[in-house]
Order: sequence, then structure tokens, then C-alpha cells
Amino acid sequence: MSKDEMKRTARISRETGETRISVQISLDGAGNSEISTGVGFLDHMLNLLAWHSGMDLEVKAEGDLSVDAHHTVEDVGIVMGRALAEALGDKRGIERYGYFLLPMDDTLVAAALDLGGRFWYVSDYRPVRDSLGDMPADMVNHFFYSLADEARINLHFKFMSEGDNEHHRVEAMFKAFGRALRQAVSINCSSDEDSGRIPSTKGTL
Repeated sequence: MSKDEMKRTARISRETGETRISVQISLDGAGNSEISTGVGFLDHMLNLLAWHSGMDLEVKAEGDLSVDAHHTVEDVGIVMGRALAEALGDKRGIERYGYFLLPMDDTLVAAALDLGGRFWYVSDYRPVRDSLGDMPADMVNHFFYSLADEARINLHFKFMSEGDNEHHRVEAMFKAFGRALRQAVSINCSSDEDSGRIPSTKGTL
């Protein structure tokens, strides 16, 4: 099955007493993004994620930022994870696994993921600053945890060199995740048979 025969898109909305979130994803896009969460640092990271993953991403969020950014960042991760899961469908023909080693000045981070339908999150990122612009630094891991949980993926981050700059560490994580995701969601085109198969010996993911 070719990309032209697939519509790997999703639009998911979620409304609670704390946030209103809408996410639209197209896995076979051009890296275009339209992001508005009210959290400037998160907006910047999601624009980078879209570009490096190659997916088109639209995120609109309104949250109780008068309290703090926690609920908004967490809920954006939740809805993005759900949208990713829906866009992947039965995952027929995908590569499934993705990994990337990304240097950013003083920082070197590895990201690896498995779209196999089971959740796990491992990260050795430990903030040394309280905040990154208007986003609490401890929400970085929480964002990725929430996304991976809802998308039912294994996601690992490992710092080969932590460097000295907090912004570089976190930006490297988002870019590396995007690059690993691009690889994992790509369609195996080595043969017509491979492009139509579920990438598991169990026959389902």
C-alpha cells in the first residue's frame, strides 16, 4: 500500500475544566505547523518537532495559565499522543522503529522509539533550571511521558553529552524525537508485500 492510498491524518479535541485542546496531524505532510498554546517555549518546540518529523501539525490550546503551564503542557501531550495513535491506524506498512543521534552545540542526545502498541518512557534528562521561558522545566519529561502513554509507544532519551545549556538540551530532545518519529512512521517500500504488512510477527500492533 503506497502513501497515496493512505490518509494518515487525525483531528482530536479534548475539553476539561482546565484546558481546551485541538490537535490535527498529517503524518505525510511537509513539516508545516500552526501552533498556539499560550506557552511560548512549547510553541517553539512543537514547531521544531513538526519540521523535523515531516508531519503537518496544528495545535490550538487554551488553558488555565493564570495557575501555571502544567495543565496546558500535559494536556497538549495527551491529545497529541491520541492524534498520533489515530493517524497511524493499524500501522500497516510502517517501519515501526526509529532512532536518531542529534548533536546541538554542546549537547548530544539519542532518541529511540517503538510504535509497537505498548507504553514505556525512559529519559535521563534532569533539569538544572526551574523554567525554560514560560514553561516549567520539569514539564519536559511530563510532556513526552503523556504523549508516549496516549500513543502507546516506547520512547527513550539518552544524553551522550549533557552540555551546559538547558535550552540546547531540551531543543535537542524535541528535534531528535521528530527525526526518530519520521523514520518510524515511514512506509516500508522495499516491496509491495512489505508496504502492506503489519510490522510484527504477531500480525497485529
